[in-house]
Amino acid sequence: MRDLQHKQNSQKNIIFFKWLFFNICLLFAANTFAQPTDDAPFIVVLGIAQDAGFPQADCQKACCAEAWKNPAIRQKTACLGIVDPVSGERWMIDATPNFKEQLWELNTHVSNRDTQPLNGVLLTHAHVGHYTGLMHLGFEIIGAKSVPVYAMPRMKSFLESSGPWHQLVRLQNIDIQPVNDGVEVQLNERIRITPFLVPHRDEYSETVGYRISGPNQSAIFIPDIDKWEKWDRQIEELITSSDRAYLDGSFYYNDEVQGRDMSEFPHPFIIESMQRFAELQQTDRQKVTFIHFNHSNPVMQPQSEQAQAVRKKGFRLAKEGEIFKL
Repeated sequence: MRDLQHKQNSQKNIIFFKWLFFNICLLFAANTFAQPTDDAPFIVVLGIAQDAGFPQADCQKACCAEAWKNPAIRQKTACLGIVDPVSGERWMIDATPNFKEQLWELNTHVSNRDTQPLNGVLLTHAHVGHYTGLMHLGFEIIGAKSVPVYAMPRMKSFLESSGPWHQLVRLQNIDIQPVNDGVEVQLNERIRITPFLVPHRDEYSETVGYRISGPNQSAIFIPDIDKWEKWDRQIEELITSSDRAYLDGSFYYNDEVQGRDMSEFPHPFIIESMQRFAELQQTDRQKVTFIHFNHSNPVMQPQSEQAQAVRKKGFRLAKEGEIFKL
């Protein structure tokens, strides 16, 4: 009887250790496949400021005073670069007034690029900080040949019908690639992008954010939106289903711009976003990376009370040059 019981216990132990070994193998395999490799495509942050950059033109207030004196703390307009280090291909999301500096920075990340200045520009909307850098592709400067520019229907029409942008189309400096809400586009074998409409001041075009997907991870980029509550989608679902979320952080709080009606600038204040996202799991809060900061935003000062509060609550502030692997 005792021998039989010993045999049964031994069999149970064997079954348990087989089960344990199998699950460890599954966990190892999952982690192996989920981790980006050294040659994985990646996102690089090329700018973090609102359309006007930092410091802002003619700003004589304390927020910009030090930046006028010290070029090292100046910040370029919000922009993401996408790089495939294997193929040497690289794209920009938005063409900002800092296009030439950002293109230079983007090209330092590849050693095997082709003769094109870049492999494409993905536009979010027709506000000055997001498309006017296209002028550098024109006759007077680079004189580019058919650089793909990904644009929604109204954005495409705006470029084709409005001077001086229609000259870029007529001279074939750019080749407009139509994109549509929710329709995935394959940039190359390893990188996909999906535009999605967001509510914003759409005087000349619609406004979109983008999901950027690689072999292992994905990120979303929403530099401009009116308010999360005005959207027919739940931003929390996009955050939890992505690995990084670059979100509109234009202003920290109401009354930030003295002498201006803040309702003229419909954006989710960072303090509103943090309050809304407070119930997210810590791992999801850590994905949230605020970007597109107005010159008045105190988080532009990394050691400010407000910047420290953002980090203390588990969120992130975008930094120029940081890299996120896809």
